[in-house]
Amino acid sequence: MPIEIDQLCLLALGANLSHAGRTPARTLHAALDDLAARGCAITTVSRFFQTPAFPPGHGPDYINAAACLHHRGPPETLLALLHDVEATHGRARAERWGQRTLDLDLLAVGNFVLPDRATWNHWHDLPHDDQIQSVPDRLILPHPRMQERAFVLIPLADVAPHWVHPVLGQSVADMCAALPPGDVAGIVPVAMPPDISA
Repeated sequence: MPIEIDQLCLLALGANLSHAGRTPARTLHAALDDLAARGCAITTVSRFFQTPAFPPGHGPDYINAAACLHHRGPPETLLALLHDVEATHGRARAERWGQRTLDLDLLAVGNFVLPDRATWNHWHDLPHDDQIQSVPDRLILPHPRMQERAFVLIPLADVAPHWVHPVLGQSVADMCAALPPGDVAGIVPVAMPPDISA
């Protein structure tokens, strides 16, 4: 089934290293500006949150956020654009779950499951140790780990609490409520959403 254009897309943003004299928070602002300049219609941005590095102890705390946007074109084209913006801000893909100057994760495009349900199930069910070693060779949507990650869900609840996962049947608010309290405790809002109306 071909993907229709102009779907609502959910995006996670994060950074824990400075780059080119910018703090992680300023890098997130710059990345949002870059996405808008490259044709993404950003409709909503979450507050910025300070979150512990993942995996725990793996570098400085992150600044994380989430955004809703519309993009005209297939998801793979949007993913390539995200990777290009990451590279513009010094992202190097040298280490799985490594520290980074900018991380832009495409979480979902509408209610599509890509490339198919069987492939999504494979990556969703992958044991933790295999997750460290294995990287998909294609775009998997929705992001197969999003429901486990407080640093993704807490910002996402700011902008899309009622979005329902097309496989799990749970809203973002439901998934947030199911998070272990210890995962949520370390996530602290540090800034209001940027003004995207200008």
